Amino acid sequence: MDLRPSALRALCIIDPAEKAAVVRDLHARATTLTLDPGAVLDEPAGLPGRPALPRLVPAMAVPRRSHRHPLGLAALMHAIAHIEFNAINLALDAVWRFPGLPPAYYLDWLRVAAEEAEHHLLVVGHLATLGHRYGDFDAHDGLWTMTWNTRHDFIARMALVPRTLEARGLDATPLIQDKLREVGDLAAVAILDVILREEVGHVAIGNHWYRWACERAGQDPVALYPELVRRYEAPRLRPPFNLAARRAAGFTAEELVWLQVPAPARERT
Repeated sequence: MDLRPSALRALCIIDPAEKAAVVRDLHARATTLTLDPGAVLDEPAGLPGRPALPRLVPAMAVPRRSHRHPLGLAALMHAIAHIEFNAINLALDAVWRFPGLPPAYYLDWLRVAAEEAEHHLLVVGHLATLGHRYGDFDAHDGLWTMTWNTRHDFIARMALVPRTLEARGLDATPLIQDKLREVGDLAAVAILDVILREEVGHVAIGNHWYRWACERAGQDPVALYPELVRRYEAPRLRPPFNLAARRAAGFTAEELVWLQVPAPARERT
């Protein structure tokens, strides 16, 4: 089997548990798979494969609930499960969609997909202890929307999905963990420890391939980034920022200085 068509078939799987299992198996067998980086694959309709639930609504329409209430705590964990499911899909899309890249690129993103699958299963397993399952709450589609919007622009994909939207998780996770400690859900805190540690590596992969793509195109990665943010209307990044995690993920001092400029001034650069 070839790695890239296999990733596309996995992306088409509707059932989250089946998708996670297939992705983990693909990663376990990565060294035995063939790889044709130059193949241009036909895109099937209906990407990505996903279940009928959760119902997808605009971000502002997702109900806000207190984590201090059992239903609010479950909704918080459901939101994380949804993020991790979408992260499986975006990693698989990165594997199959872009031809002509170094083999290491495809192996990197297959590893990301497998780790995101593990994250999704961990969170869904914990959600079950709270009396709920994936699909019980409404969710929004922001992560996949940006993945789809950048499907024809490899540099923008690397800039705006892993190192922008996923990097927001580096900032948000410690704050979520504080909420979970407040209500005594230490099992969830431990799950998020795993997710945060591995997400640093995922963002680092995005940083690496963004800079690689910029060098190949003769672009300055720091100067290009704000232009891509404006072009694709990426979400505004607001403090607090987890600077230690961002440094570990490969953001440069120059990038972190720019990030901490107040948003209105930053958007004029």
